[in-house]
Amino acid sequence: MSPHAIDRRCFLKTSSAAAAGLTLAASGLTTARAEDAQQLFQISLAEWSLHRTLFDGKLDHLDFAKTAKEDFGISAVEYVNQFFKDKGRDTNYLNEMKKRAEDHGVKNLLIMIDGEGRLGDPDDGKRKEAVENHHQWVEAAKLLGCHSIRVNAASEGTYDEQVQRAADGLRQLSQFAKPYGLNVIVENHGGLSSNGKWLAKVIQTVGLDNCGTLPDFGNFRLDGDNWYDRYQGVTELMPHAKAVSAKSHDFDRQGNETHTDYRKMMKIVLDA
Repeated sequence: MSPHAIDRRCFLKTSSAAAAGLTLAASGLTTARAEDAQQLFQISLAEWSLHRTLFDGKLDHLDFAKTAKEDFGISAVEYVNQFFKDKGRDTNYLNEMKKRAEDHGVKNLLIMIDGEGRLGDPDDGKRKEAVENHHQWVEAAKLLGCHSIRVNAASEGTYDEQVQRAADGLRQLSQFAKPYGLNVIVENHGGLSSNGKWLAKVIQTVGLDNCGTLPDFGNFRLDGDNWYDRYQGVTELMPHAKAVSAKSHDFDRQGNETHTDYRKMMKIVLDA
């Protein structure tokens, strides 16, 4: 958080108006209904936003949906597999997650997947294994009522080799996810995946309508202190976007994010 203290009500009002933490439905933008607050987008909460609280044991993963609704007034959530890594095939646990979300009127939107291998691994066998490791999360997402899983496009090799390798792994996984009605969406998450042009080319190479992007406003670090232009990156990724991660870290006293010009960024989203 910023060293500048801001009023929570001011932050929520500002972030809602700017669509901080917004979600797009599988078929496009999910707009708020007329009877809801006049917001252009529905806002969801990514579980990673509370990762310190979860890792410290101050919040149980099963209570995440309740916390999103009761503490933040948010009615849609995005899970992170790290917080229930050994429960991917535990239908009793997954059904409990679903029940608790439903009990609080919270929609389950997606699961963010990490630590299951590189979908663009240069070794064909390891790439296939990574794809298969993701299968359980497709099935879990289906049970929870999600529309997508978020994955990474980590690879190795030359620029073009990584395009082909990542596209191959993503294509295999997207083909598996298709009968489940699930999207496979890729976040810019370091390395070449934080190069908007590269990731857009990967998705184009996959060529499947259930494989898209999850542009993250604040995650365009290529390596070290080398950053890709976030506005250019989002512009390049929006044609393939099925959700947007409106990441925010620091705020001024008026509740404005200090690293991203949200007016400029949201215009890019709207114009896409």
